[in-house]
Amino acid sequence: MRPFYRLVLRDNASTMLSYRHSFHAGNHADVLKHFVLVQVLRYFNQKDKPYWYIDTHAGAGCFQLDSTHAQKTAEFETGISRLWSQAGLPPALADYLDQVKAANSGDRLRHYPGSPMIALQLLRPDDRLRLFELHSTDYKLLCNNLHDAGRRAAIKQSDGFLDLKSVLPPQPRRGLTLIDPSYEDKRDYVRVVAALKEAQSRFPTGTTIIWYPLLQRGDTRQMPEKLKKAAPDWLNVALSVKAPAEDGFGMHGSGLFIVNPPWTLADTLRDTLPALTALLAQDDKASFSLEASPA
Repeated sequence: MRPFYRLVLRDNASTMLSYRHSFHAGNHADVLKHFVLVQVLRYFNQKDKPYWYIDTHAGAGCFQLDSTHAQKTAEFETGISRLWSQAGLPPALADYLDQVKAANSGDRLRHYPGSPMIALQLLRPDDRLRLFELHSTDYKLLCNNLHDAGRRAAIKQSDGFLDLKSVLPPQPRRGLTLIDPSYEDKRDYVRVVAALKEAQSRFPTGTTIIWYPLLQRGDTRQMPEKLKKAAPDWLNVALSVKAPAEDGFGMHGSGLFIVNPPWTLADTLRDTLPALTALLAQDDKASFSLEASPA
């Protein structure tokens, strides 16, 4: 069965922003982020009451791995490609891989679904997507890739940091927010903390997932501690795929800070992270950590 979306990837990126996730699609950070996202969405689906999925930095929605952008860095080769043909994966990883395979036809890995596409695949008819993307080219691609979502998806070309307050609290009083900036702008570290505080003040019972890179920079190491002070109930998971570079440059892993996590998530992570770390390891320094808020 052919995937239901159409994908047109152009090289005339807007000068508004330089970051394009198409260079990094399907990398180790995407694997961690989306494996956890699938588990949280599955938990939300256990209750009949509808909910909203909110994405502040939605991106293009889906990515073509044989495109010039993806092939230039080929980061997917040390990410999703390592899971693609694996048998006997832990159930949570197998579930995530099924979502990636749903965006591909046949046995070849050609497309990688971003967070909005994964959410669309798992949301039920009464659930809704509220998506923000500032980059003009990615916004057009996002609208094209999610054209079959119809009225379930509201897509806006805007700064998700600023517009998050416009969708909180969601009308059904159930919601999951993903805050996933590129951190290309150092101000993103401050804006992420401010966004979490805003979300907590407007919708304290909502679930929020914040992605962050593992870098040698001080603001990266300090941000999780600042996030812990902004919410009473959280999980903090980090996965390092290699030793930090001696020159201090480059991302050696990534983390997720999850506010109001499903009560089942910590056990799922404990059961799954050893296998995921082994699969994604780029050297013998690969490791993971998992912290939870005090009881």
